Amino acid sequence: MRTAYSVETVRAAERELMARLPEGALMQRAAAGLAAACADLLGRVYGRRVVLLVGSGDNGGDALYAGARLARRGAGVTAVLLAPERAHAAGLAALRRAGGRTVEITATAETDKTADTAKNGDTAKTADTAKTADTADTAKTFETAEHAIRNADLLLDGIVGIGGKGGLRPDAARLAAVADSARCAVVAVDLPSGVNADTGEVRGAAVRADLTVTFGTHKPGLLVDPAREYAGSVRLVDIGLDLPGRPVLEALQHADVRRLLPVPSGESDKYRRGVVGIAAGSARYPGAAVLAVAGALRGGAGAVRYVGPAGDAVLARFPETLVSDRGPQQAGRVQAWVVGPGAGDDASAVAEVLASDVPVLVDADGLRLADRDAVRARTAPTLMTPHAGEAAALLGVPREEVEGARLASARELAARYDATVLLKGSTTLVADPGGGAVRVNPTGTAWLATAGSGDVLSGLAGSLLASGLGALDAGSTAAYLHGLAGRFAADGAPVGAHDVADAVPEAWRDVRDLDD
Repeated sequence: MRTAYSVETVRAAERELMARLPEGALMQRAAAGLAAACADLLGRVYGRRVVLLVGSGDNGGDALYAGARLARRGAGVTAVLLAPERAHAAGLAALRRAGGRTVEITATAETDKTADTAKNGDTAKTADTAKTADTADTAKTFETAEHAIRNADLLLDGIVGIGGKGGLRPDAARLAAVADSARCAVVAVDLPSGVNADTGEVRGAAVRADLTVTFGTHKPGLLVDPAREYAGSVRLVDIGLDLPGRPVLEALQHADVRRLLPVPSGESDKYRRGVVGIAAGSARYPGAAVLAVAGALRGGAGAVRYVGPAGDAVLARFPETLVSDRGPQQAGRVQAWVVGPGAGDDASAVAEVLASDVPVLVDADGLRLADRDAVRARTAPTLMTPHAGEAAALLGVPREEVEGARLASARELAARYDATVLLKGSTTLVADPGGGAVRVNPTGTAWLATAGSGDVLSGLAGSLLASGLGALDAGSTAAYLHGLAGRFAADGAPVGAHDVADAVPEAWRDVRDLDD
């Protein structure tokens, strides 16, 4: 399982390790891994042009030491110092010994306002003359830095460390924009400068990297959008950190999902494997019921009961479905319910399902119709599966706020409803109301953004609930399989939700390695 830890935890582990190592040894470990990753990306180091964007923190020191290693292998290395007086002294000395050159950026005239503008007479004229000269020197320095970036083969972003908050300052933002428009590969040190390491939020200008080389452990911002989009590919360098306690994020991998998937035994029958009830669809949206049942039939449960007005459409596609028109309470025994996809305004079915004593998944219209107090009063697990717009409506905030702070939004919604929340989107998150590690889904494809895809996911997750998985495991396992099925179904081309449902068995077999 891939894990991510908070900045506070990482820093505590770094302090503990540094106390046991010779001075500077930990930074050298990080720099060695960083330089190796850059060399792999370049292919050939000798004769390549490398630019370092260097801030005042340890990330700047990592970049300088890595630059020195690349310079000793024949690269032409230029370090652009955004805070010359606070650059890492030992790293800077190492770069210069290796033949690297530096460009020092001083504060621009726009960001260096002084009281001279209020003075009169010759003193004011002298100040204005000096300021004009400083502005000209600054412009020339920026021109040199920008020229180096445009002609570089690789740029190392060591501007801001993991403790940075908010976007980049103007000078750094200007150079980051040049890098974004240049043809060079961009490598971020630990994480892209300008993104929030703990939350994944991006509150201003930030560096867009092709590769992020992170040290010791993943940081949450590398796994959660919108920051994840800025990180590019992520390479983890082990520097020997001992990370105790619970991680902030977990990302399942094949081996983890394999252990969670239900497998029938020789004594299993359809009822022992679990029965999932689907209360979905309406006269206007019968397809939602069909797609939810499609997902449920492929999720490991032994049988699917359908309740709702779309029974004819469901039976026409899936004759193995047990169909009832007497409402959830009279449909027969189930081990879990899925309610809401395409339900329209039928609040009665939602209320009946929430009153049951089995695990319940609430999706789509069910989220709007569910009474929060009824959800909080449940003793059996509840799994809510909103997309960003639905989560925003439940939280009473703009959709943009949820999309910009996905991790915080999922946690807040789970706390408000005392339910497990699966927040769908570019990075699907599953948050437990107990405040434990949030699961982030590593599979998927942008082609999954298609009508009905969420209905398939709901049925799949509901079936896993019925087979005995807890809400957190059922939600994260379903998201993993659903994302993998989306990749297999799409294969680089548009797909429909029914294609995704049809590809779930292939995803299941891929995880189980049944072909081996």
